[in-house]
Amino acid sequence: MSSPKSFNIAAHLPAMAAQQPDTTAVHFPYKRDNNNQPLYQSYSYAELDQQSNRIAAGLESIGISRGVRTVLMVTPSLEFFALTFALFKVGAVPVLIDPGMGIKNLKVCLAEAKPEAFIGIPKAQIARLLFGWGKPTLKTILTVGSSWFCGGTSLEKILAPIAPNYNYDTVYTAADDTAAILFTSGSTGVPKGAVYSHGNFTAQVEALRDVYQIKPGEIDLPTFPLFALFAPAMGMTSIIPEMDFTRPGSVDPENIINAIKRFNVTTMFGSPALIRRVGQYGAEHAIKLPSMKRAISAGAPVPAVVLEQFVKMFNPKVEVFTPYGATESLPVCSIGSETILHETRFATDQGKGVCVGFPVPSIELNIIKIDDAEILTWQDDLLVADGVIGEIVVKGPQVTREYFNRDESTKLAKIVDSNDGSFYHRMGDLGYCDDKGRVWFCGRKAHRVIAQTETLFTIPCEAIFNTHPQVYRTALVGCDIKGQKQPVICVELEQGVNSAEHPQITTALKQTAVANEITKDIDHFLFHPAFPVDIRHNAKIFREKLAVWAQEQLR
Repeated sequence: MSSPKSFNIAAHLPAMAAQQPDTTAVHFPYKRDNNNQPLYQSYSYAELDQQSNRIAAGLESIGISRGVRTVLMVTPSLEFFALTFALFKVGAVPVLIDPGMGIKNLKVCLAEAKPEAFIGIPKAQIARLLFGWGKPTLKTILTVGSSWFCGGTSLEKILAPIAPNYNYDTVYTAADDTAAILFTSGSTGVPKGAVYSHGNFTAQVEALRDVYQIKPGEIDLPTFPLFALFAPAMGMTSIIPEMDFTRPGSVDPENIINAIKRFNVTTMFGSPALIRRVGQYGAEHAIKLPSMKRAISAGAPVPAVVLEQFVKMFNPKVEVFTPYGATESLPVCSIGSETILHETRFATDQGKGVCVGFPVPSIELNIIKIDDAEILTWQDDLLVADGVIGEIVVKGPQVTREYFNRDESTKLAKIVDSNDGSFYHRMGDLGYCDDKGRVWFCGRKAHRVIAQTETLFTIPCEAIFNTHPQVYRTALVGCDIKGQKQPVICVELEQGVNSAEHPQITTALKQTAVANEITKDIDHFLFHPAFPVDIRHNAKIFREKLAVWAQEQLR
């Protein structure tokens, strides 16, 4: 009798190591030479597989094994890749949290995750000790680097007794077995830990590979560390760029462009803030990137003008794809720059929302009536007609089932389908389906503004004002004005616009508002120097913070 299939996401690595052992899995820039050029350290597939085998054995020797929740706070590096695959190989549960989310949120997230082990660089270990992260539950401490003041042991010490050619058999995991806890970016509140199963990860890899036709042997430039882990699973070589991963919007464009040229990168992921910066630099210096086959951008809607500028660096017919999804479910939909630039951008500018394309083949997507309360079980009368804005709900193999230690959040986000025992995930996003079956995104449910006579949605309203040439971006918020909730537009201008021009720009924006049915009642415009945005992508606007600021300005 054949053994049941293991869904362990780490199983892709030994399979690829057997198929292409000498192909480079990861290039990592570790320092610069005398000519100020980056020098790279590398792992072949065979080396990455072998090193992760050794680390897996070392982890088990100190008690990090199947089911052990393990915080991983290691900066992007060769060790980061090998450690992550080793954790999956032993069946441990990595807990992945953005370190830039702030001390308060970090402490809350770590308390909820109840980690039993903590793997981190010395800087992370110092923070753990200073702020008491995970103190009630941590049993095992492992430092990547010197551990003399951190307690526990070091990666170097646990590897010392393990032979270079040690063979480790990846543990069997079923599709529903917990693989990791990934915390959301917290753009609408305290971050929540989405519980990923091995089946979720496997479905995610398969969907990304199939939707974007990614082949083994391609060269990938991931500018979001977690996405870097998908490359080995798909047989690609990962080029880790020189950048601060917590500030993608401040990236040095030359570091991205030079890496693409040096390694003939074929595919890359970048947040909207990153590709905007690189695209501007490319336009100013007439840069061409002929090796690129595709680029992928997600995290927030990507303005058409940003896509237009970025795609000019590529060969004709090479597209920038903008998948729609969330930490709890990715990908959900996808659309390419060809469709956006030649068709849907014009509807977006008129307030129709942002088209995010068709659902990917593995996803079942519906639009339901807007409701802030729990919805316990699925009923067909929840559905709205095509063209009507409602909440986006999805079901499929890449959709996570629950949040860790957040029962109330799970109840608010999931709808049980009693017909087959499956469930829908409520995306918390609003949108509608057009008559072609495409999905149009209209903003977060929590960000809609319920005024006296109407409800306004962020993305449609903002897009109308974003067409002004001196406006970088806008944000719709609701404020109490004379005892009534009224819509207010916060405005961030392009760099270099003088404050003396504010009155003229305000007049133009008011004229634009009156000319469109959905914005005709908006009469308040406030200029903000730089919107607060999420740490992960530098693109999601923290409208809650802007609403507090706007209320203060209007007093």
